[in-house]
Amino acid sequence: MPEDPTTAEEFTVDELASRAQMTVRNVRAYAGRGLIEPPRLVGRTGYYNREHLQRLQLIRQLLERGFTLAAIEKAIHSTPQNAAGHTLDLMTILDLPDEGGAEIMPREDLAALAGVERDDALIESMVGLGLVEKIDDDRVRLIEPTVVRAGAAAVTMGLAPETVIGMFPVLQQHLRAITDTFVREVVAEQIQPFIDAGFPEDDWERIIALVDGLLPIASQVTLGIFRSEFRQSIEVEVGEQITGLAARRP
Repeated sequence: MPEDPTTAEEFTVDELASRAQMTVRNVRAYAGRGLIEPPRLVGRTGYYNREHLQRLQLIRQLLERGFTLAAIEKAIHSTPQNAAGHTLDLMTILDLPDEGGAEIMPREDLAALAGVERDDALIESMVGLGLVEKIDDDRVRLIEPTVVRAGAAAVTMGLAPETVIGMFPVLQQHLRAITDTFVREVVAEQIQPFIDAGFPEDDWERIIALVDGLLPIASQVTLGIFRSEFRQSIEVEVGEQITGLAARRP
């Protein structure tokens, strides 16, 4: 006789809390709000299964992302019980680090990347932009190592560090507008119909694959357009300078 997947692996409330990285008090509070299903009772002992664990893991991750408990409660009550595991899969994809991941290095090494002397004021600016994180007085963690290394390369080409750092918010603002437009269209055409259909179980795999494939596609499109526009800007800017010089010649 096949094993019941809901009872194949069960936990007491203490074991459940430990695996979900929560306190027992929180688990009981979430159960009291109806955020997890009641346990299977054997006498006075409740036994929880993997679906309970996935639901609690989802709640914890959403809280860590800044969602209020009221918003989480509303979202959970409007989605199927089995959606927690799939949602965790989606969040795992979104949380995957960029190639290479975060890096830890001494502040002097960070300055050496750009060929400049250590400047803690510049590091504070990078911290404020979310590019690096201070670990102690001597080390930093590169949260966006690809961006930081590219910026350092620009400084080695002769641009002032302040100029390079000052460009980041402008790039971030315009790229956010691009990503918002891209995601809005994808949601309208692909994800909203899935939501409206009640999160059909046999469609979850397609949605997860869609989200997983969006980033490389969007990145390639954005990079291609940027390269084209960059060439045109260079041609216009340099062309104007050459024309101006020619006009001033006797």
